[in-house]
Amino acid sequence: MPKNVTFKGGPVTLVGRAIKVGIRAPDFKVVSSELKESGLADFKGKIKVITFFLSLDTSVCDLQLKEFNKSSSGLSSDVVVLGISKDLPFAQKRFCSANEIKNVVVLSDYKTSSFGINYGVLVKEMNLLARGVVIVDKNDILRYIQIVEELTTPPNYEDVLKNLEDIIKNSALPIKEELPSHCKPCEGATPPMPKQKIDRLLAQYRGWQLAEDKRIVKEFKFKDFIEAKYFLDLVSVIAEEQGHHPGITIIYNKVKITLTTHAIGGLSENDFIMAKFIDEIGCGG
Repeated sequence: MPKNVTFKGGPVTLVGRAIKVGIRAPDFKVVSSELKESGLADFKGKIKVITFFLSLDTSVCDLQLKEFNKSSSGLSSDVVVLGISKDLPFAQKRFCSANEIKNVVVLSDYKTSSFGINYGVLVKEMNLLARGVVIVDKNDILRYIQIVEELTTPPNYEDVLKNLEDIIKNSALPIKEELPSHCKPCEGATPPMPKQKIDRLLAQYRGWQLAEDKRIVKEFKFKDFIEAKYFLDLVSVIAEEQGHHPGITIIYNKVKITLTTHAIGGLSENDFIMAKFIDEIGCGG
């Protein structure tokens, strides 16, 4: 998936986690028009077509939502279409009412950019979402990704519908993961990860160092304090959603991150899950 796209011909940068077809779709926290928190779990058992865009105040985004509202009217009841932007919920509700948007669940990513960060489609220079479409199957496996390279142009609607038809025919695929896709609560009775497994996993994590067999540590370096602080802000959103909080030290343009699981006095799978997510953010290091 491209990290660099253009807006009116000028390059802009996408930040957030790296996603690819075949992985378990990252969860996210967005807000409905009634100001209620929403995420993947609210659409469990459905094929989820997620269309995202910059702002409903632009003609291309306006048309994008209307087009999906029209094309989704005849879809199977197994399919739900979500529209996500960083427009305020009030503006989204007004737009949907004025344009009779009834076949798309419109949601706002305005609070923490959770969707943008988890799907790697937050435009750094604009603090808006990029334009594109992803499809998540009934088992929450990411099956399709389309990121529009020039943000002022519409998605390829025909390609979306063609792939959706294929996914409906084969609506759920299994997935094999060495580590879970989400941090799980640890209890004191859970033993720390054995050294052999730590060494095997650590070999896959560039730049992370083992400290006292109890912590993994990595330092990220940026051009200035603002960039370092921006990286910290992205990490904090993921950490809070995962319920697994790293130790973080920031000194000018350097961010040092330490991961351990205090409840068990050592390392757990959660630490390596978080390390993977932090690396995926890809703002430096």
